[in-house]
Amino acid sequence: MHVQNEQYRMVKIREDDDLNRPGNSDPCMQSTINNETSEIRGLAKFLLYSRKMVASVAAVSEGFYLVYRHGLYKNPNNPHNTRYVQYFCRQLCKVFNIEVQVHGTIPREPALWVSNHVSWLDIAVLGSSARVFFLAKAEIEQWPLLGKLAKGGGTLFIKRGSGDSVRIREQITGFLKQDIPVLFFPEATTSDGRAIKKVHGRILGAAIEAKRPIQICLICYVNQQGELDKVAPFIGQVGFAEHVRKVLEMPNVTAHLMALPGISTEGHTVDTLTPLVQEKMNEGLKYLQNKVLKTPLEVTASVS
Repeated sequence: MHVQNEQYRMVKIREDDDLNRPGNSDPCMQSTINNETSEIRGLAKFLLYSRKMVASVAAVSEGFYLVYRHGLYKNPNNPHNTRYVQYFCRQLCKVFNIEVQVHGTIPREPALWVSNHVSWLDIAVLGSSARVFFLAKAEIEQWPLLGKLAKGGGTLFIKRGSGDSVRIREQITGFLKQDIPVLFFPEATTSDGRAIKKVHGRILGAAIEAKRPIQICLICYVNQQGELDKVAPFIGQVGFAEHVRKVLEMPNVTAHLMALPGISTEGHTVDTLTPLVQEKMNEGLKYLQNKVLKTPLEVTASVS
């Protein structure tokens, strides 16, 4: 009897081992586990999106409150209004799990600001620390809700079209002469954040005509592993809605922000100012990356 019991026990152990061995588990049991895991993940995403949606609606609602409570819509391009824009941008950074870390001092002197362009998130990051107004396509002014909020907050709407760069430069020159700080992205497109693309310098002529300096500000998005973040960049064939979804699921990211010394435009032409801005942006981004990344990048500058 003892021997039979022992044999039964050994057989049972082998059967249990077979069930636990990868690829030999009970299909019904495995299916149940997968379904439960899927449901848990689905619930987690639903709760995450719900929380983010509530936070986003709250931030936008608060933005409208600031616009109408302080009458910003009456004089939307008043330089003093930038403090409200700054507050709103800080709230947006919280919604998207972005911690902004400023290196050095962000100046407030009237200037034409330029920055590298990685994502639509750049607006929130830059606006959270730099008191500036942003340029936007004139069509955005007609957008429901967001168009009105952008207009009330002082966004500078630029009429764009074929061969319209002269008109754009004239509009920006007018803003700068009124000591309205304006920021634009001279790369004209987004990048993965590794390097500076070719700087297009026509709009820099506005600073020359208005006799205002060029203020360079650089951004570097870093993930929790100390590496260049790959979620924040808005590049490739990813649609805006899809990228927003990825950002909502993104773990905490640190956006490192650094301003360089202002560049005087006195004695410059567009032809001499453009390569200088290109050079300073390349050097500045390389310095910032070496400072904040766990492993510095091998390639950090490009004009392609």
